Amino acid sequence: MFKTLRGTETKQINHSGRSHVGETMQLEGDLRTSGCIDISGLINGNIFVSEMTIAETGSVRGTIEASVIEINGHVEGKISADTVIVGKSAVIKGDIFFKNTLKTEEGADIDGYIKRSNNGKSNTEEDIAIEEIIEREEPTKKPKPIHVVQQKKAV
Repeated sequence: MFKTLRGTETKQINHSGRSHVGETMQLEGDLRTSGCIDISGLINGNIFVSEMTIAETGSVRGTIEASVIEINGHVEGKISADTVIVGKSAVIKGDIFFKNTLKTEEGADIDGYIKRSNNGKSNTEEDIAIEEIIEREEPTKKPKPIHVVQQKKAV
């Protein structure tokens, strides 16, 4: 009897793979997911996700690691991603490390270093050429003697 009642109950699962942290939600602790997440609330902790969007009302205090991240809200911490998109309303206090693409809109406030990281990427010809130029030593040149000719004063 109970088996048939439970068998008729089916729950609809969200197959979009996107999770949402609402404006009234505050999360304390690390967040990990292989899916995507939209943040409109506050997260105090590190985030490790595939894709992430921080809305204008969203705020994160902690390290963020993602494949793609779009920031329109506040972030306080290190950001590491393949693609980083910084909107005009974004306020970032921390370093940004990106592998492929960095897009910023005019008006964004970034207080930190921005660096392209080559983790797992082989050296391109340009990178190798730059290394060769940097490592090349300047040939030592002997200074040429300067001959001084004394002139007589006219009387």
